[in-house]
Amino acid sequence: MPQKLKLEGLDCASCAYEIEEALKKEGFEFAVVNFATKEAVVEGDVEKAKEIIKRVEPDVEVIEEGHGHKQGEGDYWKTVYPIGLSLVLFAAGIVMRYYYGIDDALVFGIFLASYVISGWRVLRSAVVNSLHGNVFDENFLIAVATIGAFLIREYPEGVAVMLFYVVGEFFQDMAVDRSRRSIKALLALKAEYANLIRENRIVQIRPEELKAGGIILIKPGEKVPVDGVVIEGTSTVDTSALTGESVPRTVKEGEEILSGMLNLSGVLKVQVTKELSESTISRILELVENASARKAKTEKFITRFAHYYTPAVVGLAALIALVPPIVTGGAFTPWIYRALVILVISCPCALVLSIPLGYFGGIGRSAREGILVKGSNYLDALKDATIVAFDKTGTLTKGVFKVTKVETRNGFSEEEIIKFAALAEAHSNHPIASAIKEAYGKEINEAEIVEYEEIAGHGVRARMDGVEVMVGNDRLLHRFNIEHDTCRVKGTVAHVVINGKYAGYIIISDEIKEDSPIAVKELKRLGIKKVVMVTGDSREVAAEIAKQIGLDGFYAELLPEDKVRVIEELEKEKGDGKVVFVGDGINDAPVLARADVGVAMGALGSDAAIETADVVIMDDKPSKLPRGINIARRTQGIVWQNIIFALGVKLTFIGLGIFGEATMWEAVFADVGVALIAVFNAMRILR
Repeated sequence: MPQKLKLEGLDCASCAYEIEEALKKEGFEFAVVNFATKEAVVEGDVEKAKEIIKRVEPDVEVIEEGHGHKQGEGDYWKTVYPIGLSLVLFAAGIVMRYYYGIDDALVFGIFLASYVISGWRVLRSAVVNSLHGNVFDENFLIAVATIGAFLIREYPEGVAVMLFYVVGEFFQDMAVDRSRRSIKALLALKAEYANLIRENRIVQIRPEELKAGGIILIKPGEKVPVDGVVIEGTSTVDTSALTGESVPRTVKEGEEILSGMLNLSGVLKVQVTKELSESTISRILELVENASARKAKTEKFITRFAHYYTPAVVGLAALIALVPPIVTGGAFTPWIYRALVILVISCPCALVLSIPLGYFGGIGRSAREGILVKGSNYLDALKDATIVAFDKTGTLTKGVFKVTKVETRNGFSEEEIIKFAALAEAHSNHPIASAIKEAYGKEINEAEIVEYEEIAGHGVRARMDGVEVMVGNDRLLHRFNIEHDTCRVKGTVAHVVINGKYAGYIIISDEIKEDSPIAVKELKRLGIKKVVMVTGDSREVAAEIAKQIGLDGFYAELLPEDKVRVIEELEKEKGDGKVVFVGDGINDAPVLARADVGVAMGALGSDAAIETADVVIMDDKPSKLPRGINIARRTQGIVWQNIIFALGVKLTFIGLGIFGEATMWEAVFADVGVALIAVFNAMRILR
């Protein structure tokens, strides 16, 4: 079972990548390090994982879940006090050197003290990380640049760079923490406590302590702590934390209630059906937090780019410091200074910080809308959608069937047709079977059914009291060579055969969701080239629904394996885009797996759907798909804004540094400023 570890002091995204890679190299099959939440999820020896993390990042404190401390004001003041003292000494040194013209050992000592007080953590990290093989990190670059400034007697500038870097890092950490809190606030779905009824007394306990079968009381204004069934009371609940929809829903005795919902009005007595670890809310949070395991191409590219970019710039700085003075015979000092400017600007913080935060923010925002995206790679794939294929029943239609007509043949009565069809469908939970059983309206004794066979893509065959009954589509009649006078019927039809004789057919009507035409219209507005429907239903029914909704086309009378073939055909038409399939997540597992992006709809409370799909829409609204595509595109836009902005500024300053037009002060302002702007820009997706 995966174990979660808190990583206090994890302050760089590249460090998270190094830890994850080290864990995988050491044999951990499942290891995810999430910079955005400061967490590692590992499956295997936890103690060994802790040792590896400490070896890779000695400054990171590893805490097992449930044993950590929250970062408080004291942690910030530990940074603020040294910065304040260093700033005072730096100001005193500047006044003595530039106002009074004093440049002796005392002034040097003041600058050195200011430097050590503000930068000792950076210097220590540079040494420790270098000893562990992580040479080209930002601590090493800043340490080399500032020590170099001291060596060429530019110590005021060396102190200024260290001081401003530390101040910038402090504000950067605050910005990142704020971003983390914003993301976590979107997912603050867990209840803090549960009211357990024990021996006629109410005891407040942690939700983790609840066991299946226990009885809890949920008062108005309280969150539902775990999944359960209402055994007493009626109330309205807010499901927006799970579905993104603000319209309250009524729950009453005998109905399921899910963790993460908010009780609004009445008092409810609920029997626990799932412990917290298995409840809906835990599954959602686990899915979102582990989404960082599936990285987008952009994330992977930037991580690799940072590995080569920093050493390349260090190499460039060394060439600038050595080659021109050797070739021209000029002084080394001006060229060393230019090289130090380049070292300062070469830190890739803005890129490696803002991009994981941007993607995690996009995933968090989607979750708040009731759309669970299982990884930033699927967020990228959604953005590229060009063809969308919807399943019909329960996706574009409500999937609530009602028998609207019974046509008899060969002397059978309506009552006989309904009765035998209901008996034959007794074991089935298909919506059509439920409609037939509801129309029959009497209790069915399943013991009467001595044989039962489900024929995939055709229907069912059953035997009871010496009577053989078959119920299914037209393909069923042709498969068993049943003589019949009706093949094409407008509507969803179930043909009934009794003892090998055609008895007639039942017409079952389904209703289109009000949301479906809106979803198709929005998808077209977003530039989706083709929106189609795939269904096992008849061509007549499919044509009518496609016309009403405004689809570009449909594929009807399909068996489950035919749907996979249709998706493969659509793959040939997609060009550079992606094919998205939207289904119910249970009956459409092979198609969901075959499409570039499999989207399961109406998955609230459905474990199978959450497991199968790449994207999970928690309610039954097709319009959530265009909303998800829109979030994916906004996320990608922000990520590329940060990449272009950060690289543009850095390359500009490297150019200015080479030509001696930039100072170390300007370089450190540019480096820290770009990182802060990129982090704040990444968080725009949450608004």
